[in-house]
Amino acid sequence: MRKEKETGKGMDTILRELKLPAVLAHRAAVASKAEREGWSFDRFLQHLMELELEQRHQRRLEKVMRASKLPSDKTLATLDTKRLPAPVRRMLPSLCEGGFVDRAENLLAFGLPGRGKTHLVCAICSELIQRGYSVHFTPAYALVQRLLAAKKALSMEKELRRLDAFAVLAIDDLGYIQQDRDEMEVLFTLLAERYERRSVVLTSNLVFSQWDRIFKDPMTTAAAIDRVVHHSVILELTGASFRAEAAKTRIQDVEIPTTT
Repeated sequence: MRKEKETGKGMDTILRELKLPAVLAHRAAVASKAEREGWSFDRFLQHLMELELEQRHQRRLEKVMRASKLPSDKTLATLDTKRLPAPVRRMLPSLCEGGFVDRAENLLAFGLPGRGKTHLVCAICSELIQRGYSVHFTPAYALVQRLLAAKKALSMEKELRRLDAFAVLAIDDLGYIQQDRDEMEVLFTLLAERYERRSVVLTSNLVFSQWDRIFKDPMTTAAAIDRVVHHSVILELTGASFRAEAAKTRIQDVEIPTTT
């Protein structure tokens, strides 16, 4: 008869095999605290499991955040909300809650360059991830090139399905694309595919009356605007340019050397 393999393993080995890293890391400290304070076994076990769940939750958030491609420095914590127009500032908390995503509404941020559109929508999207929504952030030009490559490879439907996995598709700087007919067609196809099903977040320095620069054909322009505006929240960012003011401050802070 074949000799049975020994199964007596140390607790640390067992916890590693069960993939419970938080329990492994905190078991000794929690056991000491439980002994000092007279915890029941159930309380001791529950506390360890809560630590494990919290660590797994954080790992999932980190994974989703990486997949989102959001800039790591453009969060709600780094957003200067005092610089936002009052109507936008009032709407910000409810937008971060994600109700517009549940309703498959779009979020559109308009303003001249340097007004903080990208930072604002990235901050909102970061908060949405914290609340369990999946987000993908991409510059408009990169998205269009990605769709064009998929169309050329006859895999457009597959690419649209891949993007459809995200509850929120954030498209930054609509307007900074080459604007030829092929680009117009793939962008319109994407917007039509997500219409009333999934949320699109857009930033643009072009108001609707200038979208004919993107879609060229008047009928296609009107149809695209109709799909984007219907069921949407529109944010208008006005005021001075953040970047221009920051550059001006940097220049003023430079010490000009004196000559003798």
